[in-house]
Amino acid sequence: MSAKSAYKVVTFSGGVHPDYDGKDLTRECAITEAPLLDQYQVIVHQNIGAPPKVIVNTGDEVKKGQVIAEANGFVSVPLHAPTSGEIGKPIEVPGPMGTNVPVVVIDADGKDEWGELMPPIDWKNSDGDTIKDRIRAAGIVGMGGAAFPTHVKLSPPADKKIDYMILNGAECEPYLTADHRLMLEQPEKVLAGAAILAKSIGVENIYIGIELNKQNAIDTLLAKADEYNVKIIGLKVLYPQGAEKQLIYAATGRKVPAGGLPMEAGCVVQNVATAAAVFDAVVEGKPLIERITTITGTPVVKPGNWKLRMGYTVAQALELAGGVKENPGKLILGGPMMGFAQKSLQVPIAKNSSGILLLARNEVVQYESMPCIRCGKCVGACPMNLLPGTLSSQIESESFDLAEQYNVMDCIECGSCAYICPSNRPLVQHFRRAKAEINMKRRAQQKK
Repeated sequence: MSAKSAYKVVTFSGGVHPDYDGKDLTRECAITEAPLLDQYQVIVHQNIGAPPKVIVNTGDEVKKGQVIAEANGFVSVPLHAPTSGEIGKPIEVPGPMGTNVPVVVIDADGKDEWGELMPPIDWKNSDGDTIKDRIRAAGIVGMGGAAFPTHVKLSPPADKKIDYMILNGAECEPYLTADHRLMLEQPEKVLAGAAILAKSIGVENIYIGIELNKQNAIDTLLAKADEYNVKIIGLKVLYPQGAEKQLIYAATGRKVPAGGLPMEAGCVVQNVATAAAVFDAVVEGKPLIERITTITGTPVVKPGNWKLRMGYTVAQALELAGGVKENPGKLILGGPMMGFAQKSLQVPIAKNSSGILLLARNEVVQYESMPCIRCGKCVGACPMNLLPGTLSSQIESESFDLAEQYNVMDCIECGSCAYICPSNRPLVQHFRRAKAEINMKRRAQQKK
């Protein structure tokens, strides 16, 4: 059986396909190790949930991989030093969400000495709790963008039977190729990480979904997948194919119920980069202190994929890529569909920083939003089968209760509706506003 016929090809309903995906800028660029910095500014809160508690003080000497902030609750993970050196005075710097955030400053000593690594785990003969404890101790979160603590995802309630572990190798977001290069260059780490994740929750069905525009990655993983009891699934090139609920439906035919989580469909979804980090933690005893990040865009002199340690700033990352050829029109952390525009080059790289994207001025369009013309294009594009136009009108009139009834909370904020809207409606912004209003109301009711 040929490699191309050894897997099934699946997809989901809805979605869009951008006219230009920008992946040609970096898909052939091998991963490059970033040089050591004189100073790192490590954002303290890099996970969904409670921020970790800083346990180092100014003047303390630390080793590479040493815990500098300990987990502060179950939905929290520790933070580790990206190099050896001395702890500097605590400061705040611009964060990826537009507000200033506290960071731990490490003045590197140039030795880059590891502290005591965690002992390797014989994961094939270990129980799930041992593996999950190691994953938490290593500070691992979802590296596809969500930054949800991985050990929490692997700890469903006892009444939720999980029978599928699905890895997202789709990387459907335009311009980003970090996961693509990881699968090409470190396939066994991805496959072994997938098997370790599956072992931690006791499932045997392991799938990795990869879009068909990454045929070389599909072939590379297929060559060794059987050794790890992993099945490779081809995904049609369609955004947002990598979203959890869409990936689950494509891979298993199961639907996550409205308002539900993947575990409601018996599935756990992880990113391929998260799987590789799990391998590092379990087999090599290394905590999560670095990640592969795509630095790209037409204004960038030398786009590429770089392995950056936490605490590299956007400005320093762009220097690695040769700087810029022109003043960009927009700076985005992540991809153009779901990433966040930045106002500063001093934002540090975090565990979920999959990309740094610069768009040229002629690629950034200033537009005026127009009234909805009821064309229905947004309905066809919505992968969650919502009514984006109707929801938008409800939110504009501040009918948030009605928007909640129309399932606005199920919106995954992929931007497909906004991308295809001929009236340039700010649909995602409307939905985010509604979610904030609804959540605020729910919190107020809980306090009563």
